[in-house]
Amino acid sequence: MIKRNAFKMFLKPGCEVEYEKRHREIWPEIKELLKATGVSDYSIFWDKDTNILFSVQKTDGDASSQDLGDNPAVQKWWDYMADIMDTNPDKSPVSIPLKEVFYME
Repeated sequence: MIKRNAFKMFLKPGCEVEYEKRHREIWPEIKELLKATGVSDYSIFWDKDTNILFSVQKTDGDASSQDLGDNPAVQKWWDYMADIMDTNPDKSPVSIPLKEVFYME
C-alpha cells in the first residue's frame, strides 16, 4: 500500500546553498537504501522566510526514511549534515511529522 508521509525539519540560517549542494551530491548508498526501504517520490522544499524544510515522500509499506536511524550509512549522513541543520542528541535531524489534511489526485 502506497502512503504519503510529510515532515518538517529546520535548516540553520545561511546554510541553504550548502544544503542544496549536499543533496545534489547525495551519496549513492543513501539513495539505494531509501529505494530499498520503499521510499520514492521524495521531495524537500525550503521556506526561506522560516528556514523550515518541508519533506514529502511516498512509501510502499510501513517504513519511511524516518525509520532508518539504525543504519550506519544513515548515521554517517546525519553526522555529515549536523552542522547545517537542527539535530537531536544522536545527530538525527529534528523532524516533526505532519498530518495530511487534504490531497487531490
